[in-house]
Amino acid sequence: MALIKSGMLNRRGFLKTTAATAIAASLPMGGAMAAPKRGGHLRAGIGHGQTTDTLNPGTYENSFTTSLAYAIHGHLTEVAQDGSLIPELAESWEASDDATVWRFKIRQGVEFHSGKPLELQDVVNSINFHRGEDSTSAAGPIVAPIEEIATEGTDTVVITLNGGNADFPFTLSDYHIAICKADGDSIDWKSGDGCGSYKLTNFNPGVSYSLERHENHWRDDVAWFDSAEILALVDQNARTTALVSGDVDVADRLDLKTVGLLARKPDIQINSVAGTQHYTFAMDTRADPFTDNHVRQALKYAVNREELVEKILFGYGSVGNDHPIGRGQRFFNSEMEQKTYDPDKAKWHLEQAGLDSINVSLSAADAAFVGAVDATVLYQSSAAKAGINLKPVREPNDGYWSDVWMKKPFVSVYWSGRVVEDQMFSTAYKCGASWNDTFWCNDRFDELMGKARSELDEAKRRQMYYEMQDLVANEGGVVIPMFANWVFGNSTKVGHTEQMSSNWDVDGMRFIERWWFV
Repeated sequence: MALIKSGMLNRRGFLKTTAATAIAASLPMGGAMAAPKRGGHLRAGIGHGQTTDTLNPGTYENSFTTSLAYAIHGHLTEVAQDGSLIPELAESWEASDDATVWRFKIRQGVEFHSGKPLELQDVVNSINFHRGEDSTSAAGPIVAPIEEIATEGTDTVVITLNGGNADFPFTLSDYHIAICKADGDSIDWKSGDGCGSYKLTNFNPGVSYSLERHENHWRDDVAWFDSAEILALVDQNARTTALVSGDVDVADRLDLKTVGLLARKPDIQINSVAGTQHYTFAMDTRADPFTDNHVRQALKYAVNREELVEKILFGYGSVGNDHPIGRGQRFFNSEMEQKTYDPDKAKWHLEQAGLDSINVSLSAADAAFVGAVDATVLYQSSAAKAGINLKPVREPNDGYWSDVWMKKPFVSVYWSGRVVEDQMFSTAYKCGASWNDTFWCNDRFDELMGKARSELDEAKRRQMYYEMQDLVANEGGVVIPMFANWVFGNSTKVGHTEQMSSNWDVDGMRFIERWWFV
């Protein structure tokens, strides 16, 4: 066995943040770096959540449920604030020489909120919950390579994969793969009984959830607040107003048009973290006219990316190149030609499709991303010069993810990205994946994904991921015009470290357990 423990899977610098993770901040004495202390009731406004949300970990799909998952549940591994992988419920792990067999030593002395001790069967059932041909879990594609899960002794879970995967422990940090109590052959997810640092005391889907500190949690360096209430404030104005008035201590997805004004307030700190978050326009490649790749390419050349970064992100981001891998990631394709706004080239692609012009509707709502409706209006203007009649359709915020996304043929979407390339591609681009929102299938792409996952030669692996990015960008059904920094705010009464996770919004969506009151 080749020993691969947490420190040896270090990804320092793998996800690069901005030079200053926290910017435009006027901190009080002690500021964000003041020593943590326990106490107080945190209130946060999250710009996501809908009435169809459930406690089923396979259905988590937004920041409201992601933050809940990391607060009430334990996971085998955790992405640290520097991008490295550290132990959580798995205190160590080791892999075979070909990275097909992984042994995870499970931490002892862990209790669920109900007092039940964590056992190996809880881990086995929690992972199996997302597996199988009948699985509807969004995590299904990322656990699909698992062939067998077994136990060894009293403290080890052995996972056998159908091919090598050097990044497999990162997969188990995914918010969907929460470790729940075993219940027969499945898990008990309905009770919300987890082994995380906070206990769930109330859950009102799409409205709010409430937490209390889990006093018997195994860690003493997290869960500084006595309690917390997380509000789903999808309306951006309501969320900002709540932060300014002090009704909430933390707010995510700030309006970039007004964030400069917010930064002038002495009692508010603005944070900007560059990572893998990207905004997309997803086409259903099964529906005309998106079945024709020339039409898809025309739409990609018809968007003015620089204008969107300037007017929608206000500089808090960078242009995208129609694939989901961020510039700071290990296998980012730096050799691919960057697409730019080119109406003539867009017209040429339409001509190759036998068309002079096309009429398309593009759905958007603030639930998709802040500024999504404005972005579609800008897209409408730039596309018109290419003979593309693009009609923006404003959709309701509530129900956007259940009634619009993956239901209508051309929609606005935000993606948080994933910490490793394989996980992002498996989740949203593999043929048949639950969250493949373009319904795009490409045999070469799927073949490369399997090979790259098991290839241990770094140079060969890089070339495979380069080609996969090229396939998505030039044959896929997604327009990815921009990567957006995470921009969120907090009251200066709240303390946190200077460096924050970039894998998800608001310190990796672990702010509830990592932050404290100054």
